[in-house]
Amino acid sequence: MTDLLMSEMFYHLESTFQNQIFDGRRRVIIERVSPEIDCGRYAAKRVSGESVRVGADIFGDGADTITAVLNYRRVEDSGWSAVAMEPAGNDRWEGSFIVGEPGRMEFCVEAWIDHFVTWKSGLRKKVDAGQDVSLELQIGALIVEKAASRASGRDARRLLELVSILNNADQEVAVEAAELGELLRLMHTYPDKSAATRYNKVLPVQVDPKIAGFSTWYELFPRSWAKRPGEHGSFNDCRRMLPLIGRMGFDVIYLPPVHPIGKTKRKGRNNSLVAAADDPGSCWAIGSPEGGHTALHPELGSIDDFRGFVSEAADHGISIALDIAFQCSPDHPWVKEHPKWFRWRPDGTVQFAENPPKRYEDILPIDFETEEWESLWTELKNVFLFWIDKGVKIFRVDNPHTKAFLFWDWAIDAIRREHPDTVFLAEAFTRPKVMARLAKGGYSQSYTYFTWRNTKHDLQEYLTELTTSELSEYMRPNFWPNTPDILHEELQHHGRPMFLIRMVLAATLSSNYGMYGPAYELCENEPVMEGKEEYLHSEKYEIKAWDMDRPGNIRAEITAVNHIRRANPALQQTNDVTFVRIDSGDGHEHDMLIGYVKKSADGTNVILTVVNLDPHRTQGGWLRFPLEQFGLSFDHRFQVEDLLAGRTYEWDGEWNFVSLNPASTPAHIFNVLLHS
Repeated sequence: MTDLLMSEMFYHLESTFQNQIFDGRRRVIIERVSPEIDCGRYAAKRVSGESVRVGADIFGDGADTITAVLNYRRVEDSGWSAVAMEPAGNDRWEGSFIVGEPGRMEFCVEAWIDHFVTWKSGLRKKVDAGQDVSLELQIGALIVEKAASRASGRDARRLLELVSILNNADQEVAVEAAELGELLRLMHTYPDKSAATRYNKVLPVQVDPKIAGFSTWYELFPRSWAKRPGEHGSFNDCRRMLPLIGRMGFDVIYLPPVHPIGKTKRKGRNNSLVAAADDPGSCWAIGSPEGGHTALHPELGSIDDFRGFVSEAADHGISIALDIAFQCSPDHPWVKEHPKWFRWRPDGTVQFAENPPKRYEDILPIDFETEEWESLWTELKNVFLFWIDKGVKIFRVDNPHTKAFLFWDWAIDAIRREHPDTVFLAEAFTRPKVMARLAKGGYSQSYTYFTWRNTKHDLQEYLTELTTSELSEYMRPNFWPNTPDILHEELQHHGRPMFLIRMVLAATLSSNYGMYGPAYELCENEPVMEGKEEYLHSEKYEIKAWDMDRPGNIRAEITAVNHIRRANPALQQTNDVTFVRIDSGDGHEHDMLIGYVKKSADGTNVILTVVNLDPHRTQGGWLRFPLEQFGLSFDHRFQVEDLLAGRTYEWDGEWNFVSLNPASTPAHIFNVLLHS
């Protein structure tokens, strides 16, 4: 392995808290620190401005008082900041700190026997019992005197004054001095940590930019936006879409691969094996004699055109996300320049991509077991760096689970060292542990199973898993109701109301959500054949001409929901969600009405969302709002403002009736005004 790769291979924590010399005087035990991902190998994730709440089991022998602190810093800093940890019951302690700008932070828990507080507590008990405490005061004076030796300046002089009072004043005055708040503050400032226990690991935190925690994605194919239908669109053509997409409330436009497309084995319309002369091919078949992953398809425009598109998008509050698909057309320059990066079959041909029985003859997978893996890794990392230099900081990575995990660990960490504000979305619809491992390895956001969670039970179970298990510390879900590859059967068969239902669910359950834009906005619902999730006349294989004003579109509803998300911090996070009970009127829980409460970090913004999962019939039921979570009685009167309909209702106590007609409004998004 080269020195370069060896130095960048893994992120190593260096700290004075590690490799402690054994000292039998350490009486405090620190266990079960959280968040700790796989024994500290991987980082917990936060976005700028969020807090990290740290918990630990901390206890010692006997009944002496313990003091615990949470130490934290950015990895490039030499010194540490500290905040006191507080008992949370059953020897569990908690503390928190706020993370700053994108980059790496680290923390460690430290605790010790606090002899001063132990002494002070015992002194009070003996005084209350009427016992002589003259000797106790002398013991306390010795403890304070040692603290004076650790202090300096005015604090040291004041501590010595208090030592004199403890030793020489009459007992009543000395006891009063022992219980001064000033003395307690000084003793906490200069504690005796000679026998302190420090947790045996310094634990990492990855701080991502805010857009990693709250984002709204719109996917479009640039080639379909020419001014004249049927022609090949360009980045300059796409500029006219920016004001519309910005007004709709999207802040990320995701572009499928924008590179030259190969001609060998090019796929035709509807994924046919034979392409017509004018078929553009799949843009995931990357590479031609005109270039590969660092080149642009010539008809899309030049690098300067691309830079201009990125810059103008930023003027509308939109970031451009690029698809990174590490696979190659047989025409890709790498196939000739680096033949050992691919697998060659006994007949002398290159192994094309397969997922038996599916065959993808127009693309070649990269061989991550190649002996030339070091040069491969470096080249793939440089693809990201190339586009970062062109103004892109967000990447949707295609099928990352089919590439080596160790590559992603290394590449994402190396890129973030130079560019800590980059965001990586893992497009991996695969096994749960594989998806989790990609998130641990550095991905900022993850595609999920949301598309296939359609019943009330499945949605509640899945959200509970994502938000209450360890996944919540490192895996940020990004909910997509559709993609160019996925047209779920619910969207195929249940019309416009189902498109509204799934959009509201995605947008309010997850702080990050996206859609394959034009198709979703226009409620495209025709599959290539019954039982398949592929679109008929898929844009993956042909240039489309979208009529964005087609009757039945849901642009107004999408816009309304997106603006509600922007205006309400409660919807800008995922993990604080509480599902509420809705009864059908016969004592049983309603299975077609789902409701959930979210609140902002400071508790000032509370949103209740109610969705009718039935796209055909009006459903009504009695909803119980959890007033007890807000310290309010069950009969508290409050208001709810329907942000979609613009109406305000008076609710009398915890139980209230809700009814939703999917043909008009399949959802309520209530701003809950508990103290109005």
